[in-house]
Amino acid sequence: MSPSITTEVVDFILKKNPSPTAVKTKAVDHIIDGIAVMLAGSRTECVKKLENYICEKGGVPSSTIVGFKIKSCPSDAALVNGTSGHADDYDDTQLSSSPDRIYGLLTHPTVPVLASALATGETVDCSGRELLEAFIVGFEVECKLAEAIKPEHYTQGFHTTGTIGAFGAAAASSRLLGLDEEELRFALGMTASMSSGIRVNFGTMTKPLHAGMAASNGVVACMLAKKGYTADRESLDGRWGFMNVLGHGVDPEKLIGKLGNPYALLYPGASIKMYPCGSLGQPSMDTFLEIVVEDDLKPKDVQEIRLRAGPNILEPLRYTSPINGLQAKFSLQFGLASILLNRRAGLREYTTEVVNSKDVQEVMAKVKTHLDPEVARMGKEKMRSIVEVELHGGRVIRRVADTARGTPEKPLTIGELDAKFRECASFVLENDKLEKAAEMIRFLEDLSSINKLTSLLKH
Repeated sequence: MSPSITTEVVDFILKKNPSPTAVKTKAVDHIIDGIAVMLAGSRTECVKKLENYICEKGGVPSSTIVGFKIKSCPSDAALVNGTSGHADDYDDTQLSSSPDRIYGLLTHPTVPVLASALATGETVDCSGRELLEAFIVGFEVECKLAEAIKPEHYTQGFHTTGTIGAFGAAAASSRLLGLDEEELRFALGMTASMSSGIRVNFGTMTKPLHAGMAASNGVVACMLAKKGYTADRESLDGRWGFMNVLGHGVDPEKLIGKLGNPYALLYPGASIKMYPCGSLGQPSMDTFLEIVVEDDLKPKDVQEIRLRAGPNILEPLRYTSPINGLQAKFSLQFGLASILLNRRAGLREYTTEVVNSKDVQEVMAKVKTHLDPEVARMGKEKMRSIVEVELHGGRVIRRVADTARGTPEKPLTIGELDAKFRECASFVLENDKLEKAAEMIRFLEDLSSINKLTSLLKH
């Protein structure tokens, strides 16, 4: 008889052992980053439309909508906050631990879990320590399920942040709501039926909605389970279970005995982004930035920029001529053009106005992407590409790109992470409130009530 994936997940969530110090330290970094991108995302058009809808809908105001002055019911707060956190594509990315699991195409682990935990945590007035432990559990469940499900889940069109992210959200909320074993099994069963998100919506407002739906679905499933709502007790397993129906199967050895052993936060870790765009372009952009800075390149110096990569990079980053800020997030042409023009590609660059500017359009025309079978054969556990810069006069600078700042190989310093938080938070928070919030998150484990933090996250 095959081991039960569902039972393994349930047993891990129900354990109350405190997390190791190293895991908690990493988790705090990702929570800082998660709240940062939620604050920044609250200014985007798609989130403002969603917040408008929630206001019209009404509901019991118990959970904070980050970046706004209002509260709403927990599931709706999770919906908006999850969408905010993914709206700029600036949130963290799960790493692959094996060549057949495609790095960059697994899940964005923090936002669905954190949005769910914040919304649920406010309703029970949890402590910072309780929020931290719930986040760690949800993050771990999400990452290990994403590793275990067959890669076809993603390659054939599902967006793992929306699908698997919902299970991480449910795991976090279940810990904070104190679900027992039976309730937890029902919550996972409901989550299995609700989770969705398809890649056709990349480059539109609906992609970030996937993360919001994942967070909200996890909250709804747990709250319904607490009221006695039932579902199948083995929803992840068997012919009709989630892993087979949506994932073409599962590799149990990637999850059985692996939850918390080691924690995904420690190995292989997760990448915190330096650029608000698709993760698959980050190594190419960071490597190109190194070339631009080292050779002090200006647009007038460059004849052509060639980027050679496999289909794992070029197919998702499919907008060769983006027409707005959302499409630009999935465009190597824009990312490299912004680096050459500005030596940066931040939140203020990824706008429709900048994308359609004359300077950007001229430089994007210099960027050519090439499907390279040799690069593809190197494997997909890293986001590999070859960056070639041909200068006027014929000189060619060639460099392999396979990592970026923010990855475990090149972790961000505390200063770099704090700078990202300030950049993101500055769109909606005044400086004194921003600094108080940053300090409170950094010492989250000492916080007596999560409501002290959420009260600072309002415009």
